[in-house]
Amino acid sequence: MIKKEMIAMLLAGGQGSRLGVLTAKVAKPAVSFGGKYRIIDFPLSNCINSGVDTVGVLTQYQPLRLNAHIGIGIPWDLDRNIGGVTVLPPYEKSTSSEWYTGTANAIFQNIDYMDSYNPDYVLILSGDHIYKMDYEVMLDYHKANNADITIAAMPVPIEEASRFGIVITDDNNRITDFEEKPANPRSNLASMGIYIFSWPILKEALIKLKDQRNCDFGKHIIPYCFGRGDRVFAYEYNGYWKDVGTLGSYWEANMELIDIIPVFNLYEEFWRIYTKNDTLPPQYISSDSKIDRCIISDGATIEGEIYNSIIGPGVTIEKGAVVRDSIIMKDTVIGADSQVYKAIIAENVTVGKNCELGIGEEAPSKLDPKIYAFGLATIGENSVLPDGVKVGKNTAISGVTGAEDYVDGVLASGEYIIKAGDTE
Repeated sequence: MIKKEMIAMLLAGGQGSRLGVLTAKVAKPAVSFGGKYRIIDFPLSNCINSGVDTVGVLTQYQPLRLNAHIGIGIPWDLDRNIGGVTVLPPYEKSTSSEWYTGTANAIFQNIDYMDSYNPDYVLILSGDHIYKMDYEVMLDYHKANNADITIAAMPVPIEEASRFGIVITDDNNRITDFEEKPANPRSNLASMGIYIFSWPILKEALIKLKDQRNCDFGKHIIPYCFGRGDRVFAYEYNGYWKDVGTLGSYWEANMELIDIIPVFNLYEEFWRIYTKNDTLPPQYISSDSKIDRCIISDGATIEGEIYNSIIGPGVTIEKGAVVRDSIIMKDTVIGADSQVYKAIIAENVTVGKNCELGIGEEAPSKLDPKIYAFGLATIGENSVLPDGVKVGKNTAISGVTGAEDYVDGVLASGEYIIKAGDTE
């Protein structure tokens, strides 16, 4: 029988609705990050760098690009006869056919997959965080404490603690209490949603709570095990960790990559970030172009000016165009003489000539003020902007737009254009 000491289950089914038009057609873990990478590359790279060679990736929402990206796991050295990476979508069973309804329900539906490796430990990960962590060190900590469950937790400023699930520990880091988004937090240790379970403990809890609606780790499984008297410990992590769940945090985390000394370094030899590399020609930078503090991916053609921006693979910046403080994703074209300020432009977008994006005073979004904030102009993938239009801040565009969609050639701050067939 196959025996693996620890296997990982990577939850990558989320829609990531707070990223608005960026995730209308693609799961959040498949959204590009840092030019050539996708968000899921970070936890997958952590697995292989930590010696975890068996990873189940649970997909659900818009999984096509994620599945194509992961393939058989070659970039992460996860193409293996025994173990490796396996994509686990929801499937039809003889008695019922059901979607994954919560993080723990998704894991429960794949109990047979986990059982087939007869693991001692199961590592539960989320597919939408940017960080580097050695899970082997966390496993050693789990064993040293003779723990049933170890929860990775990181200190957050106490004034922000009410946004997180908070753990309260004794002097030995054993967890004595939990508070889910408390109004008056008693601790500043926030759960990172990274768990190591001893497999018998997890299996018993999943089976016991299988009928729980929207069964979730933080809300149901952990409190159940804790209430049963299981040994639950906090593993304190002090490195870089970013939840890129909002447009603002996603933009910020990308921009941090181009700091002179980046907080999060993509260039470390000993902890590489692996990704699927498309066969692309080298980048072309013309003699007229100007570039300052940018990440420019393969296959890009730069004839304009770019400052403090992240340029994805195959992007074209035409002559006279100026891009500042922006993220431009794969295969997008910025037309000649256009100006782009603080924008997130998704894959395969065409911005016409003489356009201006991200200009004017800020105004709250009429589409969703919680999502489209931070002064950003956000353009969904496969969108087209006609020549000569002006687009304000906190705006959203999705779909093929024509001159008639812009009042006097302007999409004012806070306004949006979502074409039929394009979801919000």
